[in-house]
Amino acid sequence: MKERRRVAGGWGRSSSKGTSASFSWFALFAFLCCALCATVAYSTFRIFAVSSRPVLLPTWQTSAINALASDHPFLRRDTTTSKNGSSMHPSIEIQEAISFPDEVLLFLRFPSSLPQSDLVCIYYHPSSRTPHVHFPAVVPSRTTPFISCPVGPRGFPVSISPDLPMLHPLPSDHLTYAALVDPDDNSTIVFAKGFNLRPARLSDPSRFECVFSWNFSKPKYLLTSPALTAAQEIIRCSTPPSILLRLLSRPHLDPPLISVKTKDRGATTLPSIARPETLPASPRQKRHTMCVCTMLRNQAKFLPEWIIYHAHIGVERWFIYDNNSDDDIEQAIGSLTMSSNYRISRHLWPWVKTQEAGFAHCALRARSHCEWVGFIDVDEFLYLPTNVTLHDVLQNYSSIPWIGELRTTCYSFGPSGRKTTPLEGVTVGYTCRLLAPERHKSIVRPEALDPSLANVVHHFRLKEGMRYVNMEKGLMAINHYKYQAWDAFKEKFYRRVATYVADWQNEENVGSKDRAPGLGTKAVEPPDWSSQFCEVNDTGLRDSIFVNFVDPRSGLLPWQEGELKFYSSNQYRED
Repeated sequence: MKERRRVAGGWGRSSSKGTSASFSWFALFAFLCCALCATVAYSTFRIFAVSSRPVLLPTWQTSAINALASDHPFLRRDTTTSKNGSSMHPSIEIQEAISFPDEVLLFLRFPSSLPQSDLVCIYYHPSSRTPHVHFPAVVPSRTTPFISCPVGPRGFPVSISPDLPMLHPLPSDHLTYAALVDPDDNSTIVFAKGFNLRPARLSDPSRFECVFSWNFSKPKYLLTSPALTAAQEIIRCSTPPSILLRLLSRPHLDPPLISVKTKDRGATTLPSIARPETLPASPRQKRHTMCVCTMLRNQAKFLPEWIIYHAHIGVERWFIYDNNSDDDIEQAIGSLTMSSNYRISRHLWPWVKTQEAGFAHCALRARSHCEWVGFIDVDEFLYLPTNVTLHDVLQNYSSIPWIGELRTTCYSFGPSGRKTTPLEGVTVGYTCRLLAPERHKSIVRPEALDPSLANVVHHFRLKEGMRYVNMEKGLMAINHYKYQAWDAFKEKFYRRVATYVADWQNEENVGSKDRAPGLGTKAVEPPDWSSQFCEVNDTGLRDSIFVNFVDPRSGLLPWQEGELKFYSSNQYRED
């Protein structure tokens, strides 16, 4: 530094005064430019709450954040002010963030007019609260109240804009996720993961209580009530009178959050996002004789055949629990409801491995509409091989008050030599099955179910004094198109919806009947797949389809491509 000063001093003495003055002005100008740049940079960091330390932003640029925060109407806060000068509510609110094994769902509240494209998921550093990394968000459909984000770094909060709050995602396997209030007995049914109760067995309800509050962070405002039943993921509690009165008299107000608390040593209350839906009271006369509940994911292309066929044999209403589909299911349902006025309700149910809880939830919601409710999958078809109709069967058992469940045998069909999914539908394309039936599925009276709602997918626990009937195979059965052509069958490797069934890619219960025999845990097509699971040629349902459904002019079936006119996805009934 001294050497530099000596050199600079010598150079100054040998220059003229004019040159010295010019240099001074140049130095002053350079200093002001640096100061201005520093001020702008510091202000930019202040605006976005970013520290001056390096931050990992692989593809994210400050200009992009700025554009999204200020220009995108989905992320922009409403800057309108009220008459008293206070700011109005933001145009969008992030209500909850829930982490799943392969994604994080952000539940949003926003005006329907706001666009949903080009959203981003921003993960923030937990200590510095600075943007760390971003990913494009996936919007499952225009009507879903949530978006999907890739799983971010562990412990990092997430948002969709620097102008909106950051949330730490709650784990989906330790969560109260749904609740219903039943006015028939003034109880509240709570659906929760995290207690690991045994399948198909009743647990001791004295170990649990329900907690009601609008703010769990303020213990003095909590209301509790004892559990009446406990089984699997379902806890039923009595509803506090003050809560029941508020829900029934002022249903337009936000309901409280409800959770479940253990009462033993080390008592814990599960995190909750569950705000209850109040069920209608059971009417004396039901509108429908036969309804169906199902849970599905990405089965839209199979819905038309399944709905049209079952409508023909007497099903009047469908409750579809959508387990986070992203395959245009709205368009498929819209087509069906508008073309033939089918009564189809789609209920969003993104919770992983909760089929039993979902079926219990559906049974309660269907109770006020339906005398009988069947629980079958989209690849299962009720088949009545004689002249006896489904209405005849149900009417016969409706006259016997102590019959609460009809158990129907399932026959499993194989690929039947098919290499690809048959365009004419599964009922026509697959005609070879295993000889022996596999298990059964049930049609139940909702009022006959045990208050615990315990079930194992195939059947429910019934109230004391109620009985089930095993249907004669020659009268009514279920064709289960379980082992389809490989391009359709391999989707089963993604994830199983049943709570107590291992995913097929896991090295667990490999010999279970829930798996394909000999297939293992890899989604790799065996060389002889198309010829497997074929012991008996059974064309009974196929022949009935040809008689009742083929258009004599075109020779096509109503669910074949081109037969249904597709409508916009907002033209269907939704809960």
